[in-house]
Amino acid sequence: MEEDLFSLAGDAPAPRTLSDRNRDHRAPLAVRMRPRSLDEVVGQHAALEPGSPLRRLVAADDSRTAPSSVILWGPPGTGKTTLAYVVASSGDREFVELSAVLAGVKEVREVVDRARSRLRTTGKETVLFVDEVHRFSKSQQDALLPSVENRWVTLVAATTENPYFSVISPLLSRSIVLTLEPLAREDLDELVDRALTSPRGLDGAVTLADDAREALLRLGGGDARKILTSLEAAAAAALMKDSREVDAATLAQAVNRAALRYDRAGDQHYDVTSAFIKSMRGSDVDASLHYLARMIEAGEDPRFIARRVVIAASEEVGMADPTALQVAVAAMQAVQMLGMPEGRIPLAQAVVHIATAPKSNTSYKAIDAAIADVRAGKAGPVPPALRDAHYSGAKDLGHGEEYVYAHDAPHGVAPQQYPPDELIGVDYYRPGTHGAEAEVARRVDALRRIVRGGRA
Repeated sequence: MEEDLFSLAGDAPAPRTLSDRNRDHRAPLAVRMRPRSLDEVVGQHAALEPGSPLRRLVAADDSRTAPSSVILWGPPGTGKTTLAYVVASSGDREFVELSAVLAGVKEVREVVDRARSRLRTTGKETVLFVDEVHRFSKSQQDALLPSVENRWVTLVAATTENPYFSVISPLLSRSIVLTLEPLAREDLDELVDRALTSPRGLDGAVTLADDAREALLRLGGGDARKILTSLEAAAAAALMKDSREVDAATLAQAVNRAALRYDRAGDQHYDVTSAFIKSMRGSDVDASLHYLARMIEAGEDPRFIARRVVIAASEEVGMADPTALQVAVAAMQAVQMLGMPEGRIPLAQAVVHIATAPKSNTSYKAIDAAIADVRAGKAGPVPPALRDAHYSGAKDLGHGEEYVYAHDAPHGVAPQQYPPDELIGVDYYRPGTHGAEAEVARRVDALRRIVRGGRA
């Protein structure tokens, strides 16, 4: 939980510094295990590669080579706050933290004024960490511009929302945006092992059963902070029962959530995914939402879920309701922009749309039938009238002769041969009769009669 910038009564205290944090021996496990150098950070290999802005912020003494502002964008628990602390602890820098939820323009200007005075009188730089910068209003973000422009502060901002939508353009243009990815399984395993054995962590007080480890990583959903918080609660629950081992039952009791059986690399993953797709196809909206909830609660990658929803929009609904694909793609983009848990909302909207829409798989079957013919060798020469006639000598070969420009024909439909000879009269697309496709079927029939002339 972020520290409040304001007391319940009286004047607002100064924002807490890094040294204040380090003096708190009763800090939560997630805070105690916070890396103290970039070498201790797990994951985020792309953001930490040699020569990256974060590496230069930590290592470069020459201010001409260090970036003046960095915006860290990623889902919760990927290390945004951790990286800010590592940057602050490197070199002789003052670290100041502001929460965009609590601080106003006045507090921002006070921090900037103190940083400017400190730099002028002592030469000491200030690292200003702004958490949830997307919650800053335009005027609050404007108040940061002079300090970033003149490097009175080194700004490290964190956001879970797409900064290109939530951060003003002048601040973006003075910043480097680094995208942080969800931690991989091996990274989370390393994190848990460190927390169990490190003197800064649980120091070997408990062990973690295999089933509890699987449940912990699932319930954590890739959020490192959430995983460590749950581990700390489960360890305390085990020790209260005079047990040195944390099992799945103890973990479930401690975090008050069922440890769902769901192995993302095993049969449960495939079974639940299959049931999810078949429920949408079968128009059972309630079952569809149930399986969506199971995947979300089990920590399934929301990008995987979104991809399945987009596929279902075309494969199961298709031309019966062409807007289903638009909704599904919008949901996928929203998940990428919002992250979780907010991403569950557009996902649910898309799932409800697909499950309740009229169904058609005709376009899906049509492309598969066309591909099957191509693979079988049915790919004769392109009719001469349709061949490219723009290069020198093409007309001498008869390319483009007798081509009828569709826009000059009645109704914008030109009767002429379009497919190769051996595919004349082949109907790949066979429209259904559900939803909007019933009207499409009537139109396709009319179009084929006009285009094919007497060959219909």
